[in-house]
Amino acid sequence: MGFHRISYKEHEGLTEIGLGLESKNSLTVLDEETFNELQMAIDRVKKKENEQGLRGLLFFSHNPKCFLAGIDIHLISQCKTESEAAEVAERGQALFNQIDDLPFPTVACIHGLCLGGGVELALACKGIILSDHSSTLLGLPEVKLGFMPGFGGSYRLPKKIGLPRSLDLILKGKTLHSKKAKRLGLVEGIYPKEKILSMGKTFLLENLKGKSLKESLENLASDNFLTRKIVFQKARERILKKTKGFYQAPLKILDVMEAGFSKGRSSYLSMESQAFGELGTSDQSRNLQHLYFLTEDSKKYEDKDSLDNSLERGAVIGAGTMGGGISWLMAKNKMFPLMKDVSLEALELGVKQSSENFMSLVKRKKMDYDELHYLQGSLSPQLDYRGFKKVDLVVESIVEDLEVKKKVFTQLEKEVSPKCLIVSNTSSLSISDMATSLEDPSRFAGLHFFNPVHKMSLVEIITHDKVSEETIRSLHSWCVHLKKTPIIVKDGPGFLVNRILIPYLNESTYLLEEGLSLKSLEEACINFGMPIGPGRLFDEIGMDIASKVGKILHQRLGERAKPAKLSTQLEEEGFLGKKNGRGFYLYDDKGKEIGLNKDFLALLPHETIKMDEVQIQMRLFLPMINEAANILEEGLVDHASSIDLALIFGIGFPPFRGGLLRYADKEGLERILKALEGFSKTVDPKRYGPSKYLTQLVEQKKKFYE
Repeated sequence: MGFHRISYKEHEGLTEIGLGLESKNSLTVLDEETFNELQMAIDRVKKKENEQGLRGLLFFSHNPKCFLAGIDIHLISQCKTESEAAEVAERGQALFNQIDDLPFPTVACIHGLCLGGGVELALACKGIILSDHSSTLLGLPEVKLGFMPGFGGSYRLPKKIGLPRSLDLILKGKTLHSKKAKRLGLVEGIYPKEKILSMGKTFLLENLKGKSLKESLENLASDNFLTRKIVFQKARERILKKTKGFYQAPLKILDVMEAGFSKGRSSYLSMESQAFGELGTSDQSRNLQHLYFLTEDSKKYEDKDSLDNSLERGAVIGAGTMGGGISWLMAKNKMFPLMKDVSLEALELGVKQSSENFMSLVKRKKMDYDELHYLQGSLSPQLDYRGFKKVDLVVESIVEDLEVKKKVFTQLEKEVSPKCLIVSNTSSLSISDMATSLEDPSRFAGLHFFNPVHKMSLVEIITHDKVSEETIRSLHSWCVHLKKTPIIVKDGPGFLVNRILIPYLNESTYLLEEGLSLKSLEEACINFGMPIGPGRLFDEIGMDIASKVGKILHQRLGERAKPAKLSTQLEEEGFLGKKNGRGFYLYDDKGKEIGLNKDFLALLPHETIKMDEVQIQMRLFLPMINEAANILEEGLVDHASSIDLALIFGIGFPPFRGGLLRYADKEGLERILKALEGFSKTVDPKRYGPSKYLTQLVEQKKKFYE
């Protein structure tokens, strides 16, 4: 067997192993073939050392984007038992131990993405150097997939940078740029990417004469038993506060690292591999792996990688919160956007929104002030259509009024080139109706961003009968290029996310009308795993926006989408949420919550009712499952996976549950149908009447994921 995934070269006593020989256009991962070839290469190195003696070993990558992005997740997802998954970890540990035990200098020369097993390979070397390119990132993200570093990473990292810093990286799954990695002591040097290989050779010959590494004062301090105990205790408290105990991987990682801290390598790695097997095959990790695969699939268009991006110049019409956010996104990606509105006051708001988004990056040290000024300065606010002939994409983000939008599109089409794509950021109006205002509807589609644009990764691409495939492909590629998560949806009431979100919000207001306390409502949702309760979600969205979308869906879907009277009352009272400081809660000028709105509480029934928490959750989430089934029946999306991905990234449905419909499958569709039938008798036959599609699945003994 020869080398196809890696290269092997010997010259003047140095050995170079190059990863990613056949993956120059995609990420390099530790799959079965790469594992085998890397083991062959290490065997060859050991044999050569015994025969002639070697002066050093150097790892690098042929892939211009990636050093090593970790293990191929399929190797874990295919494991049926804990022992099988543990064997995967043991295999990686054995391989990296052999690198660790080599008696001569070894160095990893890293350019591009280096994650998971890639970092663990580097840690097995006696030195690590990085390129100074912005694409070079290091991290151990395994916790985000519900398991832990399994190839010795949780053992070697504390020895390199100390326990507290290691816990911060491993428990959060954080990624580091080159400078931060150097400050933490994780790497020995940073060099231009063009010199990374030559500097690696120099580093081997001149800087790594021995095997020992300097230990940081922090690392030495963590050897103290009492210090370690406090460090682990504080870390456990932070994890429980952040995850509310829903995620098992961080707690298991803490248990392993604490119990094994003073043990030798062999004993520790045995604990690590066992925990890797337990976590990797758990239901929670299976759900998170499922989400990972859905996210990766969303980057492809018709089963092909979506890489081409011909949309280089952008413009936005409408400089409100959303328009300013989309303009910021374009500016950040060097599209030199034009931002048009009808007044200077509106343009000032859009510029302010963009500037605040850039400042948040500076505060988090993701950007410096020079880059901020350059990118913010590339945004051109204006009151007319100057320069629109040169743009490739125009996003409309004005008031939610169909006739106003159609007039804008009719005018806009005359101001742009024939090749320019025109899209609407509407959250609820018909894309098909808007398309009638254009002479060439083939270049028009919906592109629904979620607020806030700089935080929400989901984008709904809305199609209609006359849109061209080329338009959808270009928009999809553009979204992927901007690191957004695109979901392609056919035109329909509320599209996908809002269509399913409205029943959830409606039922929350119906429950409040029935006498359920706001506290009980919020806690039931938080305890299910939602990031915030319905009250705070209403305040984030704005009651005026939620009410408008609710009325549109009621008009188009009928009585099952009828809003509660409380929604109308809240809007009439001006309880709009964060935008005016008064909603379910009160907010200060900076949007910080300062307490309950007593005027809102006065609208609720004086006598409250008690309801079992599971009952509350069923009242809220069953209508969502039911509406999702209606969407599948109507063919607005092709598969349950699109719905699950959209709700996780669009409204924060708990990732550890794998998605709304994966959760439904696990709970049992027959049980869900029975509960819907019960609520249709005791609560409302229209709001809880079971979907025909769901009923058919139960009759045919099928699931959403079949």
